[in-house]
Amino acid sequence: MNELLTVIGLILILEGMPYFAFPRVFKKWIVKVLEMPEGSLRIYGLVSMLVGLLLVYLARRSGFFN
Repeated sequence: MNELLTVIGLILILEGMPYFAFPRVFKKWIVKVLEMPEGSLRIYGLVSMLVGLLLVYLARRSGFFN
């Protein structure tokens, strides 16, 4: 449970950084994202999930980061 809370906390920190550090740039980026086709957003989401899954696998199973 501690690891889950740690991961959620880190995700919130990373998600909040652009809003805090670059609010003007982030607003412009959001407008561009709203204009993107849904298919492109799905592909980016899928790629992000696969990269995340690979990182978790490497960190937990193979000792790659040890």
